[in-house]
Amino acid sequence: MNNPSYWSTTNSPLYSFIFTIPLFVIYEIGVFTISVNDIVILRNGADVLMRQVLGVFGIYGVYGFSASFMIGFMVAFLRQKKALKSTAIHGEYLIWMFLESICWGFALYILMISTTPLLIANATGTMLQQVVLSIGAGIYEEFVFRVILIAGFGSILGFIFQWKKIAKTASGIVFAAALFSLFHFMGDYGEDPNFPIFMMRFTAGVFLGIIYVFRGFGPAAYAHTVYDLIVLTLVTTQL
Repeated sequence: MNNPSYWSTTNSPLYSFIFTIPLFVIYEIGVFTISVNDIVILRNGADVLMRQVLGVFGIYGVYGFSASFMIGFMVAFLRQKKALKSTAIHGEYLIWMFLESICWGFALYILMISTTPLLIANATGTMLQQVVLSIGAGIYEEFVFRVILIAGFGSILGFIFQWKKIAKTASGIVFAAALFSLFHFMGDYGEDPNFPIFMMRFTAGVFLGIIYVFRGFGPAAYAHTVYDLIVLTLVTTQL
């Protein structure tokens, strides 16, 4: 892992695509295992949001977004087409990425540890549901609030203010983190407005945004999932 090529090689759409496939498959299987009739209700909030947006076009619906999500990954994968001929997939790198992501997840927990009791108070659903939704949060919330919104906000603000790359990226991280935090207060199942909780999730959003920018989508998704599972473990052991 001390090899400099590990950091440069794994910070790529190719490695994130391969690294995240198991997480994505486990989530989809988990959702169908829990309840076929209540898929929409049990899905992660960001997942449902994306499916509803795509459903407006009358093509995708509840089931089609899984395919569109994978197509999006394939597009990122093919962006490296020219490099694929000379790029070998190192299995040991994927193992290191998994261990690295666990470390990021624990680092996020340490950063958030003072607010953990607030998170525990909001836990609902069965254990299996919570595990599946924790995995879904890692995938879909990171896809929406990091992959899409950091680039989106950064591009818009960079165009308006003619900012350079660093300023665009930083502004994208901040605005995406703010929307990430606000998202948890929206909708029928949203929490009551609470500024300390908003700041906690905003801080987490910034942290995950930094991971995404420097390490890619895969480590950010796994780190988010690991953090949620740590908190879920605390919930079950303290009840």
